[in-house]
Amino acid sequence: MAQEILVERLFEALVNGDRAASRSIVEESMRDGATPALVLTNLFWPTHELIERMHRADQLGRIGYHMSTRMLRVLIDQTSGRLNRKPFNGQTVFACCGTAEGEELGAQVAVDLLEASGFRVTFGGGGIPSDEILSHVQETQPSYLVMFCSAAADLPGIRQLVDQLREIAACKKTQIAVGGGVFNRAEGLADEIGAKMHAGSPLDLVQLLIQPETFLAKRAEVEQREATRALLARAEARAAMKKRRAA
Repeated sequence: MAQEILVERLFEALVNGDRAASRSIVEESMRDGATPALVLTNLFWPTHELIERMHRADQLGRIGYHMSTRMLRVLIDQTSGRLNRKPFNGQTVFACCGTAEGEELGAQVAVDLLEASGFRVTFGGGGIPSDEILSHVQETQPSYLVMFCSAAADLPGIRQLVDQLREIAACKKTQIAVGGGVFNRAEGLADEIGAKMHAGSPLDLVQLLIQPETFLAKRAEVEQREATRALLARAEARAAMKKRRAA
């Protein structure tokens, strides 16, 4: 609950353009024992998602959106500079994202965490044409191509790129991972477009890339439990309905 309150306070400070209060909230979180990585994942990421959700629902005006995203980027930069960085783990990442304004901000959190975890990361940001991404991947052969997408409008481009990479078979060692709000909002979407690796948050993405088999096995286990729980709930609902009808 305390963390939720902190997120709400930071959200209010950001959308009101109160830069001093925003910095103060971050410092307060660190004084309470939060590491830079936890600030990124438990404070900045949910605040970013709240900003994007409110903006999509037309509950946050353009001024508030601009003030909040600009200041949040500053805070992310400053906090990422405090991360403890592990030695290079031998794996490389090329990351890019869609053209929506908030996507680059969300992607940056994941990129900073990946780099601190030992990956060698290059980040192209948003608005890069698919043919240039394809050419760069062919030339550099990264271990992972990571694409972030929060807007449904970016999905056709990602789908096309995934198909092209498979067709030319020139990057057999490059695995494709996707993340972002649109994949969280639509279950099964990542699999549908051919991206077997997907994560709902920056921390999940780091864990996915570090230990893909373990992460995917755990996620499958959770999904199975949720499916079983839903099945039992439906069965109980049907039984209750039959009982009411019989009465």
